[in-house]
Amino acid sequence: MSKAIFITGTGTDIGKTYISALIVKKLAQAGKNPAYYKAAMSGNDRCQDGSLIPGDALSVQRMSKIKQPLDEMCPYVYENAWSPHLASRVEGNPVDMDTVRKGFLDVSSKYAYITMEGSGGILCPICFDERRIQLEDIINELQLSCILVADAGLGTINSVVLTYEYMRAHSLRIKGIIFNHYHPGNIMEEDNIFMCEHLTGLPTLAKVQDNDVELDMDVDALTEIYEEVKIK
Repeated sequence: MSKAIFITGTGTDIGKTYISALIVKKLAQAGKNPAYYKAAMSGNDRCQDGSLIPGDALSVQRMSKIKQPLDEMCPYVYENAWSPHLASRVEGNPVDMDTVRKGFLDVSSKYAYITMEGSGGILCPICFDERRIQLEDIINELQLSCILVADAGLGTINSVVLTYEYMRAHSLRIKGIIFNHYHPGNIMEEDNIFMCEHLTGLPTLAKVQDNDVELDMDVDALTEIYEEVKIK
């Protein structure tokens, strides 16, 4: 039975893809047969043949060195660096929940540990035309628990607690926080982490420094965070 976790963040460009790559790399090095999945990616470049390159998926593939094909990693790829609901409105091919679900189940049938990354922050609209899909709808559809990625620096107390309170109010489960852009010994960042733990009751799972190439987390503790895929 495969297991999965969802990676969300306190906002855009907080480092979800980088953290996802470190997680997948850690699992791959331990022989855990991991995979990466994301419902929709925006801000992607084109190949010479005009096809779009799923940049986040490529970053994860390169850092983790997994053999999972890029076309398994993301069903919806857009060129404009906008929220998926707007990118798809301009470019076409809006996100369909059944397609996202099918892609997730296909990946789950082949790999043991699925790390699924979200777009933007928890309130990111995924489709807002003929269908209305928010990021939380995908989390609920796939029945996943989450890891929250946050910046360790100034302003993170507010963004972490607001994200936590929204997710709690909408019954979205959070296993813990990974702090990115962490500087050991920085008094403000250490206090930020303490305050976030105190105000949310969430544990800190890891602290990631800029340019880290390994996740400083025990692999057994990491796999314990993943939960069995419940949907069929």
